[in-house]
Amino acid sequence: MTDTNAIEQAREALRQVYDPELGLDIVALGLVYGLSVEDGRLVIEMTLTTPGCPVSENLPQQAVEAVSAAVAPFGMPAELRVVWDPPWTPERMDDHAAGTLGFGRT
Repeated sequence: MTDTNAIEQAREALRQVYDPELGLDIVALGLVYGLSVEDGRLVIEMTLTTPGCPVSENLPQQAVEAVSAAVAPFGMPAELRVVWDPPWTPERMDDHAAGTLGFGRT
């Protein structure tokens, strides 16, 4: 299996991780900034809506657990990097998430 397959599996696993306050997955919310394979590890770069987010410990842990399970068959561990630059904004959400939360798109 290829790195591309591992990244696809990781992205699908992250679609199962939901922000409990918003009820939407972290990919749809635009919290996942990137997925890559570095030195045999699946690296997740993600952010939170704010630095003081109430789920700032739980959500990243859930993300790394989901990805770890998804990429285990590829023989690679998962590493999570919480990044704050660029800051998250509602424009990062996909159209479905934006519509669900009342952010219109023009």
